[in-house]
Amino acid sequence: MEFHPSKIPIVKVFDVKDEKDAEDAVEEMVRIGFSNQKKGYKVLLPKESHVAKRIGYIVTTGVNFGLRKTNQERDIRYWTYHHDKEHYAIVLISTKAFDELDL
Repeated sequence: MEFHPSKIPIVKVFDVKDEKDAEDAVEEMVRIGFSNQKKGYKVLLPKESHVAKRIGYIVTTGVNFGLRKTNQERDIRYWTYHHDKEHYAIVLISTKAFDELDL
């Protein structure tokens, strides 16, 4: 069976509707951290392409910048996929935690 990012265990799901929600989600993910988690985070984005692209950019670059700014490990993996009819999803997890999963 092939790996799919939806199989990654999730510690928290963020339903992001706009750029402000994306910034809040990034702030919370950085505050909680990645290196001390055995699970990942899921960000649900609306399927409107211009909004989804902008939110995806904010999430991926914001997490990287936030982790660097707080001197946390930045070795993060992420995948984007079609979650359902109304949402894309981004799943983010530390590489160490991902390697420990039996997927």
